[in-house]
Amino acid sequence: MSKDRFRFAAPRGKALPFRAITILIAARLRLANRRRSLENQSKHPPVRQSLTALYCGRAATRALLFSLSLVVLALFFNPHSGAQKRNGAHSNTGEPFTPADRTTVERAIGTACAERIRDPFGSTPIDEMQARPSLSINHPDALAGARRADRLLPVTKKLVATAILELARDYDLYETTAGRAKISASTARVQAVKRVRPDVDARDNASVLLRDPRTIEFGTIFLAGLRSDEAMVSVLAHELTHVASGQSDSLRPLFRAIARRASARTGLRIQGQRAEELACDLVGLLAAREFIKGDPSWEPQPRRLARAVEHNCVDDDSSDEDHLSPRNTIRALFALDLNLAHELLGEKVADVFAINPAGDPRVVRALKDGGTRATMRIDSLTVHAGGS
Repeated sequence: MSKDRFRFAAPRGKALPFRAITILIAARLRLANRRRSLENQSKHPPVRQSLTALYCGRAATRALLFSLSLVVLALFFNPHSGAQKRNGAHSNTGEPFTPADRTTVERAIGTACAERIRDPFGSTPIDEMQARPSLSINHPDALAGARRADRLLPVTKKLVATAILELARDYDLYETTAGRAKISASTARVQAVKRVRPDVDARDNASVLLRDPRTIEFGTIFLAGLRSDEAMVSVLAHELTHVASGQSDSLRPLFRAIARRASARTGLRIQGQRAEELACDLVGLLAAREFIKGDPSWEPQPRRLARAVEHNCVDDDSSDEDHLSPRNTIRALFALDLNLAHELLGEKVADVFAINPAGDPRVVRALKDGGTRATMRIDSLTVHAGGS
């Protein structure tokens, strides 16, 4: 495997146990020229350089261990140094997430996976893709998938740029001039991707070479398994988000903020590469939702939205060190944005209007309550929320 090939696959096998701090630091010292992908865990994990290989020799190793000792001592004498408050609107891990919210998430997962079975254009689950024999580039289903991907790539690039910008605003990140420049550079990298190339050997995987992000390589099985525009947009957007972050990992603060919120709401361990993969999936789902809004159809919106996550409706729900399991991925996505869960369930989301008793009508905020009716008081304003 070449240095710029860093493959990430959909979960397969048990998650690896917690490792010592030196191994964690070694894992973070990966080569910049790497390849990221939305792949299924049928491949062996990439070979990573050891700590001693990275620092070349015993002397450097002793120096590194001495530095680590100083870090451990510093943490021991200042245990609160690692618990400083992080910036960002969603950095507070104490956000309320009620049992009713968890029930909504589970209902949405069940609805999406049941819809996949009923939908003639439902996606093939990734564990079923793994078990299928390879498809030639000229197979009719692979050709249809390749044409769909090429057709949707231009609009998906625009949707990804918009979604990243909105998430950066939602999480109060990149508000400085330098931060805004990073976002601009990220969207420019997305626009540099020009085509999708079918690949028999890639099978049920998709990937982008970050060193030269011009082409998304798409396994023919994957192309054939995503039978709808909505599913294809979500996967293309996933790959494009990797490109947006680039070799410099410029979107890492956003990935971490999203992961913190998801961890707080689900109790799942979402760190390191898992944070990036989940954020890419979130951008994919948001892009699919916006695509649906801009592409009217006779089909029900919940069915179309379900297609963006149906490839995760697996029976073999395994995880690995770099990915949540497929079903936990859906769980985390809906926990991050309950509105998506409500929309998939076909429940209307009502806006909230407030009227000042003095006669000064104004909108206070939008309350997303999933269609229930509620009344609340904010200072001197009475707020009514209604839904069907």
